[in-house]
Amino acid sequence: MTLSHDVAGDGPAVVLLHSGVCDRRMWDPQWAALTAAGRTVVRCDLRGFGESPAADKPCDDADDVRDLLDTLGVERAVVVGSSFGGAVALEVAARWPDRVTGLLLLCAASPVRQEKSPEFRAVLDREDALIEGGDVAGAVELMVDTWVGPEAGDTVREAVRVMQRRAYELQLAAAEVPSLEVDFDIAAAKAPCLAVSGAHDLPDFRRIAARLPDLLPDARHVELPWAGHLPSMERPAEVTRMMLDFLRDPRAAV
Repeated sequence: MTLSHDVAGDGPAVVLLHSGVCDRRMWDPQWAALTAAGRTVVRCDLRGFGESPAADKPCDDADDVRDLLDTLGVERAVVVGSSFGGAVALEVAARWPDRVTGLLLLCAASPVRQEKSPEFRAVLDREDALIEGGDVAGAVELMVDTWVGPEAGDTVREAVRVMQRRAYELQLAAAEVPSLEVDFDIAAAKAPCLAVSGAHDLPDFRRIAARLPDLLPDARHVELPWAGHLPSMERPAEVTRMMLDFLRDPRAAV
């Protein structure tokens, strides 16, 4: 299966991977600026999000992204990942290091299992209870309240609400499929990496970002004091500038 995707522009490629409460529409605020900056920009919906159907057999998201790049003829790219998409980006960079020229991670999840904080477990337990009770609307609101930071207005909250509802529609209608376990060494990701965290995010994601400079050969960490979990939507102009700076010089961007 080829992931549903958009591609536009000319020049070196940048790939945008969405968070687990969004889909490729989350990158709307950055799309025009990145294409105008002389980049070929690719964004996709991972399986079970947006316009990509949920998995019907064991599969791996990083494999899907690699296959999409092969289909598009993209040999090398900067990869930008938000949250769940950040975990996928890290896996891509670790498994195919020669294909990733830069890694910009926005409140990334970890591609390897980690113990969850009590705060994160409480959110997931509450989500499970709402879903099992048939209250999908309540689960959507829980996700919006948890993952959208204080800088975001009603328009952003509604956008996340729409994308999360779509993900539930796809995923809850599909049969459960076990994950495909893939072994890789995260330290094999050699591309320059900027790991961004948000001061208002759950501690799990702040901890992941802060640890990456110790795990990767060429990584820096910066925390945004105003950000929640979705900084590219919460202050899109500021994060767009950061992305453009990173594309110009991955080791100099703030």
